[in-house]
Amino acid sequence: TMKVREGGRVINAVVLLATGVNGDGHREVLGMRVATSETGPAWNEFFADLVARGLSGVRLVTSDAHAGLKDAIAANLAGSSWQPCRTHYAANLMSVTPKSMWPAVKAMLHSVYDQPDAPAVNAQFDRLLDYVEEKLPDVYEHLAGAREDILAFTAFPKDVWTQIWSNNPA
Repeated sequence: TMKVREGGRVINAVVLLATGVNGDGHREVLGMRVATSETGPAWNEFFADLVARGLSGVRLVTSDAHAGLKDAIAANLAGSSWQPCRTHYAANLMSVTPKSMWPAVKAMLHSVYDQPDAPAVNAQFDRLLDYVEEKLPDVYEHLAGAREDILAFTAFPKDVWTQIWSNNPA
């Protein structure tokens, strides 16, 4: 969100931004739009405009899980899969994790992303599930229910993982 001047007053607005990873593995800005709020219709218009301008071949979308966003992705970017941004997902996971366990659960979750290949990522995710299953059943359910989405990046070459598992521009 950002403050913008509209009609002589300052209001809050949102910036919808799409970046993509090109064939060389580098991020590129695909489009940007300022909207009054982050709604499903706003995302739908944004993606429809990108497609109308020639966007095609999208295989994965990484974002937060904002209401309406996933529907707009499905409606406009057929054939693409979706995954939550790892930073956004970690924040959501902490909402069901007792505060005293945040450091341990975060460390285990981060260790999933530190693995050298897809089989190792899945094995480490299994260890994370084993770690939380009995002592943190809500965390276990959250992770188990999101596994396929969280690990969608592993279907892509390892050299682009850091560009696609998060929507943070770093």
